[in-house]
Amino acid sequence: MTSENPATNRPRCRSLMGVRILSTGSYLPEKIVTNAVLQEQMPECDSEWLVKQTGIRERRHAAPDQATSDLCIESGRRCLEAGLIDPSSVDLLVLATVTPDMSFPATASIVQNALGLNCPAFDLSAGCSGFIYGLVMAASAVRAGTSDLALVIAGDCMSRVSNPKDRKTFPLLGDGSGAVLVAAGRPDQGLVSYCMGSDGSGGDLLYRKACGSRFPPTPELLEAGAHYLVMDGRGVFTWAVTILSDTINDVLTDAGLGPLDIDLYIPHQANRRIINAALDVLHVPRSRVITNLERYGNTSAASAAIALDETRRAGLIASGSRLILSGYGAGLSWGTALWKW
Repeated sequence: MTSENPATNRPRCRSLMGVRILSTGSYLPEKIVTNAVLQEQMPECDSEWLVKQTGIRERRHAAPDQATSDLCIESGRRCLEAGLIDPSSVDLLVLATVTPDMSFPATASIVQNALGLNCPAFDLSAGCSGFIYGLVMAASAVRAGTSDLALVIAGDCMSRVSNPKDRKTFPLLGDGSGAVLVAAGRPDQGLVSYCMGSDGSGGDLLYRKACGSRFPPTPELLEAGAHYLVMDGRGVFTWAVTILSDTINDVLTDAGLGPLDIDLYIPHQANRRIINAALDVLHVPRSRVITNLERYGNTSAASAAIALDETRRAGLIASGSRLILSGYGAGLSWGTALWKW
């Protein structure tokens, strides 16, 4: 099913039913970096200001010997164990990240080998939308019959690509990974409605200039800090509030549902003010919105996957539950899905 969206230039919504999430998993590094610790390192970084402006009180940072693959291996392992799944049963691995271990081989291949999977594995780069993109790709493969059991992992080490001297971005970001297993389900399960899109004209709002083919690393670029991400905070904030509220409205309208027909909203955990502003437009009760950014900060592609796992383990999701999952970020890219459990 598709529905045109003539009032906007966003791609139309689609539906993909007959799939289910078998299990979930997540992993956060052990190192907790509180606002107080950051303020000691960066005196100009005010702890109370951070809480007021973002809702973030602490975040997790990977240990020096940990890379993105290590976080993903652990969340993937936990996901398999939660579903009592033999790794040999997995026939597809989709890994969403913007902080791969290296340019190549794919981080997915490293994870595939470590988990003992015998399947194709590839990386997907869609910024903070990565988990939603990966979930749709995996569900599509299962629905098409090209996969029976697809493992989707989203993971990022954002502390490695953010400038520790930049008080506007470094305190916002954290490291972590989340995972889900997707398989065939009942006809009434799956993606009731979803939309994904991108707007490359906004790419300069959030980017990492160096260490790619256009700007290979040089001593001069590294000295200038061009290997760190750059974000136009105000521009991203304004765009994020609009795209989150608009795309949620898109999928609800496409599904013929209203905001109160949704049991739980699990948005990308970028900033509490973004989440509140967007969902207040739709008059969504705060009690139905899942947030964990006060403990983890913005973990990029992993954030919605981590929140989904914590929500499931807390017993808040039942058969038939309707969930809104959303991601938005670099690209600019976005993905919002109405999932029926």
